[in-house]
Amino acid sequence: MFSKYWNDPLYRFLTKAVFLFIAWYFIYDLWLHPLGDLDMTVIKSLEQASYFVLELFGYITIEASHVENIRTIGIDGTHGLWIGDPCNGLTLFALFTGFIIAYPGPLKKKLWFIPAGIIVIHIINILRIVSLSLIVFYFPDPAVLDFNHTYTFTLLVYGFVFLLWYLWALKLSGIDSMKPPTDE
Repeated sequence: MFSKYWNDPLYRFLTKAVFLFIAWYFIYDLWLHPLGDLDMTVIKSLEQASYFVLELFGYITIEASHVENIRTIGIDGTHGLWIGDPCNGLTLFALFTGFIIAYPGPLKKKLWFIPAGIIVIHIINILRIVSLSLIVFYFPDPAVLDFNHTYTFTLLVYGFVFLLWYLWALKLSGIDSMKPPTDE
C-alpha cells in the first residue's frame, strides 16, 4: 500500500516536504536557534553587507557597535533598524532548500542550485535591509516602515523565492524530459 503512494510524484513530494519541515523544526527551533550562533552569523553578514552598500552610495551610517549582539543598522540621524532572527533569512533558506530537495531533479543540478539560490536570497535580503534603511531616513513615520516591512518587502522576497522555485520546477529539474511521450 505504501509503494502505491510512494510511486505517485505528488505524494512523494509532499511526504519529503513534510519530513524536511519536521527535520528543520527540530534542528532549528530546538537546537540551532537557542544556541543563537547561526542566527548572529547571518545577521552580522547582513549588517556588514548593508553598511557597505549604504556607504557605497554615500550615506553616513550609524556607527557600528562593538557589542556582541547588537543588531542595528541604519543611516546616521535615524533610529535605524533592528534585525530580528525571523528577518535574517534562515527560514527562507530552509524553505527554498527543502523545496528543491523534495522536488524531483538531478542531484548535480541541486548541488549548485541550492547554494546559488541561498546566495541570491541573501543578496535580496541585503537589498531589503538597505531599502528599509532608506525608508527610515526619507520617511521617518513608523507607519511607512511598518507597512513596507510587513507587506511590500514580504511580498517581494517571497515572490522572488517563488520565482526561484518556478525556475527549478520548469527549467532546471528536467521533469519535462521524464514525462512519457504523448500521441499527438
